[in-house]
Amino acid sequence: MNRIDEKFAALRAQGKAALIPFVSAGDPNIRTTLQILGALEQGGADLIELGVPFSDPIADGPTIQRASERSLKQGCTLPRVLALARDFRRGSELPLILFGYYNPFFHYGLERFAKRAREAGVDGVLCVDLPPEESGELKYWTDAVGLDTIFLLAPTSEAERIRTVAQRCQGFIYYVSVIGITGARARVEAQLEKQVAGLRRYTSLPIGVGFGISSPEQAASVASFADAVVVGSALIEAMEKRVRTRDKIKQAGEFAGRLKRAMDGVSKRTGG
Repeated sequence: MNRIDEKFAALRAQGKAALIPFVSAGDPNIRTTLQILGALEQGGADLIELGVPFSDPIADGPTIQRASERSLKQGCTLPRVLALARDFRRGSELPLILFGYYNPFFHYGLERFAKRAREAGVDGVLCVDLPPEESGELKYWTDAVGLDTIFLLAPTSEAERIRTVAQRCQGFIYYVSVIGITGARARVEAQLEKQVAGLRRYTSLPIGVGFGISSPEQAASVASFADAVVVGSALIEAMEKRVRTRDKIKQAGEFAGRLKRAMDGVSKRTGG
């Protein structure tokens, strides 16, 4: 078992869901991102998605687009993201997932990317614009070094796609809760619990839900039936409101803490 499997197994034994915050590496700079990761862990994060900035993040809404732009202006490249992961791993055993787009991975070289990511202490890769049917080359190299390859499903996913993802996915399945791009939303979709329950007919993997979750109340609602709650845009927006670096770091930890306390206060109804 790797760190991702171990974390989900431990949480399942406790009847709890995982909190997975997303941050864009290099926003506002690499050094501060490292401190933000530490604050998120202290606040209660169970796993962390570390975004690899990209110039054309087609799945992301304006909040994460702004974060990517700030990162790129700071010169945050994939090698610097891997160095950041290595620095984080020196002081933490928290599972770390790289969330990014295929172009930077392909340009870097898939074999080299997989090996360097593993050496840096990364546990999984989620390549948001790479469908499972086209993932063979990347997955060959990630499998070779023991990195989990995580795939997305959405409300529009049909049975054939669900089966394909269930067969190829590792770690957990990332379920996109809405049709559209990332971004904080005012409410959780009414059919979400039913949709997650339907996925469990195809897989025993944990199911994490992301896109649109913005408040402790929403996180608690999703935690009652899913295995993980992924929050990105709302966290980045909360940090954007703080001007001073130390306040951004503090806000990250406090925001994660509010989400985690709300999630731990509910009983899971199904799955997990």
